[in-house]
Amino acid sequence: MDDLTLVRDHTVYACVTGSRAFGLATETSDTDRRGVFLAPTPLFWRFDKPPTHVEGPREEEFSWELERFCALALRANPNILECLHSPLVDRVTPVGEELLSLRGAFLSRRAHATFTRYAAGQHRKLLADVRLYGAPRWKHAMHLLRLLLSCRDLLRTGRLEIDAGPYRDRLLAVKRGETAWEEVDAWMACLTEECEDALPSSPLPPDPDLSRVADFLHRTRRASAA
Repeated sequence: MDDLTLVRDHTVYACVTGSRAFGLATETSDTDRRGVFLAPTPLFWRFDKPPTHVEGPREEEFSWELERFCALALRANPNILECLHSPLVDRVTPVGEELLSLRGAFLSRRAHATFTRYAAGQHRKLLADVRLYGAPRWKHAMHLLRLLLSCRDLLRTGRLEIDAGPYRDRLLAVKRGETAWEEVDAWMACLTEECEDALPSSPLPPDPDLSRVADFLHRTRRASAA
């Protein structure tokens, strides 16, 4: 069974992410598609294991095998958690429905470390662009701000909301380069501080619910084997 067949025939959850899911799409926005496929259990009984991820078959499409997806979600990977919370769902099977029902099990205070660590890395790249070219890549700056807004609100409320609609005008102004870098950088610093301030009193648990996720994976693999 080739990799693309796994995506075509065994996808349990598929959605659109990126600007279209964040409420930031414009006429030129791409359609970023993400999915989760369940590799049939017998494929793991070979020396040549099934892939942990697959690109395609469509442009801007990327899928993870279920176990890999869950492992990344337990680590509070921002891209994975946002995928789980996309409002634009293309496909969902009963296994996918159960995966979606576990969204809360993946959320924990670990999100603070992963989101802000990723943000810090992106911020360093933006600073490098400013030093080299006099300006950052404005689209990347916009998405970094959106990520920090999402992290702050997740820590404050315990819920991951990826819709940036309330900030759409301000964020798109950043994307168009209409906001001075100094103002953008100050907003990033403010949001990072707000994330730090929200962490001690966050309603999120310290760790994700590993046992619930492990039980789901075990049952799903056994059903696939049968």
